[in-house]
Amino acid sequence: MPVVDIPGSKSITARALFLAAAADGVTTLVRPLRSDDTEGFAEGLVRLGYRVGRTPDTWQVDGRPQGPAVQEADVFCRDGATTARFLPTLAAAGHGTYRFDASPQMRRRPLLPLTRALRDLGVDLRHEEREGHHPLTVTAAGVQGGEVTLDAGQSSQYLTALLLLGPLTREGLRITVTDLVSVPYVEITIAMMRAFGVEVARQGDTFVVPPGGYRATTYAVEPDASTASYFFAAAAVTGGEVTVPGLGEGALQGDLGFVDVLRRMGAQVTVGAEATTVRGTGELRGVTVNMRDISDTMPTLAAIAPFASGPVRIEDVANTRVKECDRLEACAENLRRLGVEVTTGPDRIEIQPSTPVGTQVKSYGDHRIVMSFAVTGLRVPGISFDDPGCVRKTFPDFHEEFGALRARL
Repeated sequence: MPVVDIPGSKSITARALFLAAAADGVTTLVRPLRSDDTEGFAEGLVRLGYRVGRTPDTWQVDGRPQGPAVQEADVFCRDGATTARFLPTLAAAGHGTYRFDASPQMRRRPLLPLTRALRDLGVDLRHEEREGHHPLTVTAAGVQGGEVTLDAGQSSQYLTALLLLGPLTREGLRITVTDLVSVPYVEITIAMMRAFGVEVARQGDTFVVPPGGYRATTYAVEPDASTASYFFAAAAVTGGEVTVPGLGEGALQGDLGFVDVLRRMGAQVTVGAEATTVRGTGELRGVTVNMRDISDTMPTLAAIAPFASGPVRIEDVANTRVKECDRLEACAENLRRLGVEVTTGPDRIEIQPSTPVGTQVKSYGDHRIVMSFAVTGLRVPGISFDDPGCVRKTFPDFHEEFGALRARL
C-alpha cells in the first residue's frame, strides 16, 4: 500500500511564519513547507529585519512584537498571495516605510478589500500603480485598532491578515465581515492563533480579537491537504490505494474534505486518528458538489471528472477565477483540449463523461493546474505540460513523487 509523505501545508506555514515573527520569544517551526512561496515569505521577513534560521526540517524565528527591526525595506513577494497580503499587514504594526512588490502574476491579483480595511484602521498605505494591487508602500506608525468592516467574498486571506494583526494593535480589533469564502481557512487561522496564546471570539459576523500579543512556541506544520488531494484522486481513478500520514481526524485544513467528495463518487475512504486512506473501487459516479469551502481542490475534481459514469457539476466557485489564474476557465479550456464536453457559468463548471485524448496542457503558470492534470495523465497517455516547473510554488519535487506513485499504482 503506497504511503505518501506530503510536504507541509503552504497556508499553515505562511500563518506560522507571521505568528512566529509577531510573537514574544523564539519560535521553532517543525517540518515547514520549503517551496517558492514559503521561501519568499521567509525572505520577506528577513528583509524586514527578522532573524530566520533555516535548517532542512526546522525553521527558527526570533519574534519582534514591536514590528520590523528596520526602518526601511523593499520586499519582493514573488508569486505568493499569502506573502503579498500578510507581510504588508504585519509591517503596518511597526514603525517605518516599507515597500512591497510582486511578480506580474501576483500584481494582477486583488488586494483592495484588505487595503480599504487597513486604511479604515488609520494605516497609511499607498498603491503606486493600480489601486488595490501591488506595488504598494506602507508608512507604518503602529495600529490603534477598533472596529472595521471587511468584504472577504473574494478571499478569506483578507480576514486572516486582519485577525493575525489584531493582537499587535493597541486596542484589539472587532472585524465585521459582509461576505466570506473559504471559511475553513479562517478556522485554521483561529486555531493557530490559539496555539500562540490568543483566543478569538466570534459573535455572528463579527470576529473579536484581543490586544496583548502572542507567545512564542514550537509548532509542527501539518502536511498540505490541497497537495494531498492529487494523491487521493490518483487512488480513486486507478483503483489503487494511497495513505497520507499526518492528516487525520484532528486535521486543521478544510481541504481534507475533498476525500468526502471521492467517497460520494464511490471511493473507499478511511479517516483515522493519524492518517487518511483512499482506495479506488473501480467505480466513479457523477456528482453535483458545492466547493465554496474547498475551492483549491476544484481543479483536482475537474481533472478526474471525465472518468465518472455521469456528469460532474461543481458549484459556487466564483473565487477560483481570481487565483493564480482564472482556474475555472483554465480547467474548462484544458478539458476541451482533451476532447471533453464542458459548460461553465460565472461560478460553476459541468463536465460530461468521456474518453480524453492526450494533449499538451496549458498551465497558465498555475501549480494547481499542472498537479491536477497530472492525475488525468494516469489514465490518459500523451499528456504533457507547457510549464511543468511551476509546481515549485508549493511542491518542488511533485513530478518525481508523482512518478514514483504512478509506478507503485
